[in-house]
Amino acid sequence: MKNTNKMQNDDFQVCGLGQCCLDYIGKIPAYPLPDMKCEFTDMTIQGGGPIATALTALSRWGVSCTITGVIGDDPLGPMIAESLKKEGVDISRLLIRKGFDSQFAFVMAEPGAGRRTIFWRRPTGPPPGPDELDYELISKAEVLYTDGIFPAASIAACRAARQAGVKVVVDAGSMRHGMLDIARSSDCFIASETFANDFLGREDPLEACRSLAKLGPGVVGVTLGPKGYIAMDHGRIIRKPAHKVKAIDTTGCGDIFHAGFTYGLLKGWDTEKSLDFGAWAAAMVSLKLGGRAGIPPAGDYGSVK
Repeated sequence: MKNTNKMQNDDFQVCGLGQCCLDYIGKIPAYPLPDMKCEFTDMTIQGGGPIATALTALSRWGVSCTITGVIGDDPLGPMIAESLKKEGVDISRLLIRKGFDSQFAFVMAEPGAGRRTIFWRRPTGPPPGPDELDYELISKAEVLYTDGIFPAASIAACRAARQAGVKVVVDAGSMRHGMLDIARSSDCFIASETFANDFLGREDPLEACRSLAKLGPGVVGVTLGPKGYIAMDHGRIIRKPAHKVKAIDTTGCGDIFHAGFTYGLLKGWDTEKSLDFGAWAAAMVSLKLGGRAGIPPAGDYGSVK
């Protein structure tokens, strides 16, 4: 059920800082060779972005959320804002950059292979500055949730949250400037397989977890797509296979994995149950086109356990 009401005194359980965009998603039979034409079918338009999609899921699960991000004053900006507003996510701290363009992505999904390819453009406007953050709001939240795409603001927000005793959850999708500083100021740092490989310089997700844990976060993990996930909870290794489904489109699976983990954290679940819920929710999302259409009701989780 969507959460459409702000908390008393304008407080929120989750403060999100990061990407929000518009996704155009179509199906193709197979990724084309260079200089070839490729017809796509079943195009859909959905809101996207790691933080925005995760907050959408959390809001549907009854969690009050607000987002700080960047849109432009181009035609896409209002569409991105509306896609969040209709889901009950507070957009009062969404920054509109006049004369600039919003983030945009075109996604090619290959249902037969259960994978997708994303072409994207980040917002062309200036990123949020540390002086544009609402630190009082962050200090009252239960979780600060960021993807690190705005390094300076993310580092400042993470440090402020930690100082206030607010849990910091990081969705580390790509290795970019500032991510390791963000890791040092986080409680839960869950990375993609791509991030882990770039960070470590080789494919060894368990060693990547060990190395990331040395930076400070108590919970670290690496999502491995169809191979499941591996994580460490204060030194304890957790390794699980993926749920077996016939994936149509994996867009948003990582975003929903992180949302599911965060939901468990808010519920007071142990780390393993939180991760398992995230893995299940991600698998359910892959059954439909786009990152938001397949977000399952949280209550369905118990019915399949």
